[in-house]
Amino acid sequence: MHQEMRFCPCCATPLQWMAQQEDSGLKERLRCPSCDWTHWGNPTPVLAAVVENDQGEVLLARNALWQEGVFGLITGFMEAGESPEAGICREVLEETGLRTKALRMLGAWEFLRMNQVLIAYHVRVEGSVQLSPELVEFRWQTAQQVRCWPSGTGYALAHWVRSKGIEPQFGAFRPGQSPEPDPSKWPLQPWAEDARFMVAPPL
Repeated sequence: MHQEMRFCPCCATPLQWMAQQEDSGLKERLRCPSCDWTHWGNPTPVLAAVVENDQGEVLLARNALWQEGVFGLITGFMEAGESPEAGICREVLEETGLRTKALRMLGAWEFLRMNQVLIAYHVRVEGSVQLSPELVEFRWQTAQQVRCWPSGTGYALAHWVRSKGIEPQFGAFRPGQSPEPDPSKWPLQPWAEDARFMVAPPL
């Protein structure tokens, strides 16, 4: 869980939950009772990469803090002053030693538990894997072998699998997690079939 801010960064006064009128109506947020500073709590941008080699395999890695058998995509925080594209190339190089030679955006997903928004890319790489100290194990898998998980980066992986002409298979990322994908996120629906959207009539 992300940490909650407790003090005003402008005057160090303890923040309080206070309601104020905003564009969307009355909204309660952490605010400073002394100088009126507001903590918006905006999500942090996190970059993720579906890393593919010249053999058409995807790289999955295990973080040193994860239990044995749990593998995921290469991810990292975007840094100030860099574009998402430059950031994901940097992260892939820092975490795996691989150099990106082509990339395309897959999409963006929320990670509410950590108050993050995930921006995912499909990257083609060259070189040999040299893991950073944050990662302890890796594996290359084909689109047929890989199992996606029902959360942000898992949906990015599912997009990559489907781009190979294969229907993604889902499973739990951790024990106790539901293995079923969120029906609002997978399978993909045309706008006309998604109740969340109104499609304008053709002109």
